[in-house]
Amino acid sequence: MIFATYWFCLFAAVFFAVFWLLPLPRLRLAWLLVACVVFHAHFAGAAGMRPIIILAVLTYLAGLSGRRSIQWIVLGLSVGALAFYKYAQFLSVDTLGLVNAGWGRALSQKALALAPAAPPLAISFFSFEFVHYLFDVSHGKAPIRNPVRFGLFAIFFPSLAAGPIKRYESYMPALNEGAEDTRLASISAGLLRVALGFFKKLVIADNLTGAIDSYHPFYPGMPLSWRWAYLGALSLRILFDFSGYSDIAIGLAQMTGIAIPENFAFPYLASNVREFWHRWHISLSTWVRDYVYIPLGGNRHGAARRVAYGLIAFALVGLWHGPSWHYVFWGVYHGVALGVSTTYARLLGPAGAALQAFFQRAWILSWGVTLLFVAFGWLLFFYPTAEAWGMFRLLFSFR
Repeated sequence: MIFATYWFCLFAAVFFAVFWLLPLPRLRLAWLLVACVVFHAHFAGAAGMRPIIILAVLTYLAGLSGRRSIQWIVLGLSVGALAFYKYAQFLSVDTLGLVNAGWGRALSQKALALAPAAPPLAISFFSFEFVHYLFDVSHGKAPIRNPVRFGLFAIFFPSLAAGPIKRYESYMPALNEGAEDTRLASISAGLLRVALGFFKKLVIADNLTGAIDSYHPFYPGMPLSWRWAYLGALSLRILFDFSGYSDIAIGLAQMTGIAIPENFAFPYLASNVREFWHRWHISLSTWVRDYVYIPLGGNRHGAARRVAYGLIAFALVGLWHGPSWHYVFWGVYHGVALGVSTTYARLLGPAGAALQAFFQRAWILSWGVTLLFVAFGWLLFFYPTAEAWGMFRLLFSFR
């Protein structure tokens, strides 16, 4: 975890001490940009910084160009960079290899020769933010003209490694407001949020991870109650891990007076799948909705297409988490459930309407069903598909 290193603690102490003492907004922004560059250089290295700098410069210039064709070309380059650096092996071996194993191996070898050993730091976040920026600018929104402010949008260190995904239309006013005045109340609230994030991540999530890793080899032989406890631990682990990271990022930004999006809103209180995705990884789910689902057609072409577009969008949500088929299946699993939950009442006619009314009255039941559905999905998220299916079956076996 980047934020839990000694280097980062020293970096943060020096950065905030100077930032709070600087008297002018212009100086604060300049110091913040220097800190972002130092942070990125330390954790990404020269090889990791190079593609991001190139994409950032091209994105900035394309935004200023006023030419939609150029903006879409650079947008495509961001998507291509993400596909190359993060998904080259998946696309060659795991996807093309299903059609022709020889072609898959040949393409994989070429990708390995060109790609670094690991993707550049935060390539997913960079790509998504650059894509949304160019998409919005190409549709008439004003570009960021100041290069310092664009740099602070591109490599803002609190959200750099683990999000949330920023939208430049809301981030830029927040950046200006933070530079103008960082209030003591904001600093105090940020410190508390950072402390909460560290508690979630280091105390709860990491200890649950240790327990899960220790007990995983013994899962098939566990008593039934222990298997269900394992599923509960898995569900809590991912919640506190993801939301802990987000709390730290949001709190660090708040300590500079800058507001960035909330990412989790008590998702395990959701009473249906749609509500869960309004509460879980909000910046990702809304990004995919606005820049994949709606541009594909959204709700405009009937129920069948709406479900198809939803499946595509959720497959991408799954793939965003990692280059493996079990992430794709996890996304489709949620996409199918969302499609069913949003169409069954209309498709089933009076019976569907009655069933929907029943679930609305029986909130506890619908909450329990949703929680179980989400928990079962975490097996598919964490483990290869065949293993996840076997673990699911053992939740209902007394042997």
